[in-house]
Amino acid sequence: MNKRVGNQTVRLESKPRIISTATIVGPKEGEGPLRDYFDTILQDDLNGEDSYEKAEKSLLYSVITAAIKKANLKEQDINYLFSGDLLNQIISSNYAARDVDIPFIGLYGACSTMAESLGLASMIVDGGFANHAVASTSSHFSSAERQFRAPLEMGSQRPPCAQWTVTGSGAAVVGTEGNFPYVTYVTNGKVKDYGIKDANNMGAAMAPAAVDTIKQHFMDTGRTPDDYDLIATGDLGKIGRKITAELIKDYGYNMDNIYIDCGEEIYDAEKQGVNAGGSGCGCSAVVACGYIYKNLLSGNIKKALLISTGALMSPTASYQGESIPGIAHAVAIEFGGDKNE
Repeated sequence: MNKRVGNQTVRLESKPRIISTATIVGPKEGEGPLRDYFDTILQDDLNGEDSYEKAEKSLLYSVITAAIKKANLKEQDINYLFSGDLLNQIISSNYAARDVDIPFIGLYGACSTMAESLGLASMIVDGGFANHAVASTSSHFSSAERQFRAPLEMGSQRPPCAQWTVTGSGAAVVGTEGNFPYVTYVTNGKVKDYGIKDANNMGAAMAPAAVDTIKQHFMDTGRTPDDYDLIATGDLGKIGRKITAELIKDYGYNMDNIYIDCGEEIYDAEKQGVNAGGSGCGCSAVVACGYIYKNLLSGNIKKALLISTGALMSPTASYQGESIPGIAHAVAIEFGGDKNE
């Protein structure tokens, strides 16, 4: 059976279940408005480690093992681990995978990695190639800042359009059975680049990719914003969210009443001094595995569309004067039938 729908979407007929999730965030995220939806809130950004990079690896390992335990499974029950992060050669994922006994597929989708990993895990379960798969990702403010921008010790000024990389990690276990939220569609995006070169203006760089993927999802599936209770982009922040909300109207879609951005929701921007909001792989990971998943379980949300967004840049490319390509992947997650029934 051909499961492709339109140009970029697949329909998952078996409805792979998200049977558990786990989240962990740093102290700053734990002070934000979504604090009650996170499983673990750290008291120390280093999490007992001697570097921020090692701390990030520990966060990722923690959520992977916690999600498996919450699903009442063992590592040997997991057929694939899909994971990626922001650090060079995805070292957080590589070293977390070293400490678990699971076949590993490393990904680099920048901040789009949660939807990318969840989509791939769901597709491989739907295809009958796995009984269980884990989708995960992580980011850390301090490790990302010194890799992509400037040493923390410099105390660099941040422009109003800058975003704060989320210290956090999320993981989801996807399986074939149980009464849990399930994935129905996966729309993989294309790389879009509109010439933005400012590494502090990530929302503007990624918004065109978000718009393109959302538009394509609607065109491929025949759905509209009215079919969803919630549409959430990954980490565009308040600037990128406004751009996306306006640009999508050019295609005839109005999402204003149901559209949020994870980067805008995770912090109180004024009180916490995060400028345009949150960013990082961990941003959509902890919001999706925490806030969105728990609201699906409770019945407050029946149909959600998660679009994780990523800037496919590197310091090497930036030093060479390259612009910032963007990517966005979409996953439709549902629980409880038609919201209009």
